[in-house]
Amino acid sequence: MLEIEIDGKKLTVPQGSTVMEAAHSVGTYIPHFCYHKKLSIAANCRMCLVEVEKAPKPLPACATPVTDGMKVFTHSDLATKAQKGVMEFLLINHPLDCPICDQGGECQLQDLAVGYGAGASRYQEEKRSVAGKDMGPLVSAEEMSRCIHCTRCVRFTEEIGGLQEIGMANRGEHSEILPFLGKTVDSEISGNVIDLCPVGALTSRPFRYSARPWELSRRRSVSPHDGLGSNLIVQVKSHEVKRVLPLENEELNECWLADRDRYSYEALNGADRLTRPMVKQDGKWLETDWAGALDYVSHALKDIVARDGADAIGFLASNHSTLEELLLVKKLASALGTGNVDTRGRRADFRADGKQQGALWLGRSVASLSTLKSALLIGSNLRKEQPLIAARLRQAVKKGTQLNVLALADDALLCDTRVKTVVKPSALVDTLARVLRAVAEAKDASPTVDVRNIEADDDARAIAASLIAAEGDAAVLLGAQAEHHPRFAELLALANDIARLSGATAGVLGQAANSVGAELVCRPATGGRHAGAMLSEPRQAYVLLNTELDFDTANARQARAAVANAKMVAALTAFRTPELLEYADVLLPIAPFSETAGSFINMEGRLQTFNGVVRPLGETRPAWKVLRVLGNLLGAAGFDYETAEDVRVEALEVAGDLATRLNNGVNGVAVSLAVPAAAGLERLADVPLYATDALVRRAPSLQQTREAREAALARVHPDTLAQLGLEHGAQALAVQQGGEARVTIEADAGVPPGVVRLAAALAETAALGGFFDTIELKRG
Repeated sequence: MLEIEIDGKKLTVPQGSTVMEAAHSVGTYIPHFCYHKKLSIAANCRMCLVEVEKAPKPLPACATPVTDGMKVFTHSDLATKAQKGVMEFLLINHPLDCPICDQGGECQLQDLAVGYGAGASRYQEEKRSVAGKDMGPLVSAEEMSRCIHCTRCVRFTEEIGGLQEIGMANRGEHSEILPFLGKTVDSEISGNVIDLCPVGALTSRPFRYSARPWELSRRRSVSPHDGLGSNLIVQVKSHEVKRVLPLENEELNECWLADRDRYSYEALNGADRLTRPMVKQDGKWLETDWAGALDYVSHALKDIVARDGADAIGFLASNHSTLEELLLVKKLASALGTGNVDTRGRRADFRADGKQQGALWLGRSVASLSTLKSALLIGSNLRKEQPLIAARLRQAVKKGTQLNVLALADDALLCDTRVKTVVKPSALVDTLARVLRAVAEAKDASPTVDVRNIEADDDARAIAASLIAAEGDAAVLLGAQAEHHPRFAELLALANDIARLSGATAGVLGQAANSVGAELVCRPATGGRHAGAMLSEPRQAYVLLNTELDFDTANARQARAAVANAKMVAALTAFRTPELLEYADVLLPIAPFSETAGSFINMEGRLQTFNGVVRPLGETRPAWKVLRVLGNLLGAAGFDYETAEDVRVEALEVAGDLATRLNNGVNGVAVSLAVPAAAGLERLADVPLYATDALVRRAPSLQQTREAREAALARVHPDTLAQLGLEHGAQALAVQQGGEARVTIEADAGVPPGVVRLAAALAETAALGGFFDTIELKRG
């Protein structure tokens, strides 16, 4: 520790600290533009010049290391004169367009100009003008004359995003910030450059000119998308969500936000919002009132139970639903006498049911991922599944974490990997078993899974050595591709054995906002059917909560066939969609996360509660209220709730002590090795970045991104294309389980030979079958 003095205040700081960090630690503000605590030091704006005793000239606080006994003066005459001089130069070419600038009212340059700017400019020459740039549908860069070249955006894309998509060209007065020629900014976390920009050069394209910052109310909330549970500031005007910004939380999202968290609000007031209950009569949809719609559902459910038995009803909910909603769905099913209730629509393998030791979770805190010594990532396109977890691991790798990957395609993680093995989906279990064999050999231990008939290879031994050398500070993580795999239970058993023998933790990267909460309060009851069984063995009636069968199931073709002949399908949904209008009988408009109170339990087991930030649209009602009334109409006991908090108290009682209920262990799962793969091409189906849930699927700006536009491409290895007689860019017919989809072919050497990578959860591919089933490609 070093002793220094700042403006007469004595303090001690760690060796290696900068003057800026020392000043912040005692609450002393030093004006700055280019400095940001999460980015490297650039020291190019010079606004943070301070006086240091015995130094011949002012020094930049952001780049000046602390020395023992140093005396710093941040507001001395010399420092103030230097800061005012810098401000004068920054304003020389800056346009005087504050009244029409989207940044007006929250502009760092505007604020500092009040304190450090002169009353009038001495600059008489013509100001320079810089042409606007096309950075894509999310980030607007049309007013680049405002740019002060702090380079925060440049450093963010390279250091946090992992790929430099923005750079600075030319020198001096001719410097310009711009994307690479012919490119847009396509990072999954690109919107953070808007927050970083201290002026109005980079702004939000969807938010542009829609409101002034001082008109907005700021309300806290929680992201309803992936299992991280990013903290949000939702900004509202006239009961309409206008913008979403990150709320800093170092333990979860730090100060960043993924683009789908930032822009999905566009769907909240979209044209396809369902605002009144609707009932289908004689094949025609009619709007009705709540009393009539709920009476229709309750009578239909009673009639089916009386005629066909309670087992004829299936409840399918989304794990993006709140804890309160999921508890009431489970209670409603129990009140009818059925255990057929599940949230795992995209799960294909349920063999671990009844054998798990607890609810699946990350196995450790999110923050601890930053300090891992080693990690093994299994079956995950991490950047698209968990954008901010990927960013956190990238930073960890820079600090020495060894990242090992067992992947189903060679996706760019934008960081170094120690071992990266890419295999076909059918080979994933055997490949992971080789790692277990290598760990068992290295530790001279006996695994639970019998792997004596499989040999470890060099990659497996290298992964095992990495995990063991971490001495307990390692993680084995299963991603979405592993969780959707038809042999997920075996992968989970192998991952647990590898973790146990190597001293690591085993974890599952929760795909939805409330995956863990759903595991705790909304699993099928004893004797009840899981989601796969409810769809493979059609029921007479279905109640759907926040679920769209074409996009939220492991086999969309099978799901549509299951509801085709159902006597009643009731959908509690926020959106009126063409697909729902085809197979549903009644639509009940429920509130999305912005219009209701609730809670999520994220992947690390953290309970986060939130309240509605705007009033429900039209006649929309919170889902917990709708379920409560249904329970009352069915004569069920225990549905007399007054508030969402009342439901939450009961839900937490059901969930129990999270510290004891969260456990990834699994017992008694048989692992089969060297199983011959089915003949033909294997399908690898991801859920695209902007197709994970109903909100992101309906956010116009997200759907205009390159990621969304190219989501439906069929990606195939060039060698496989040659064998099929197909070419890059050609049209082809994908055929699977009797369903067909016309697709465009893209040659992709990152896809293993013999595999067709074709996304699910899209309208273009909804007619096809399972995520990993065999598939045909025919010349189209």
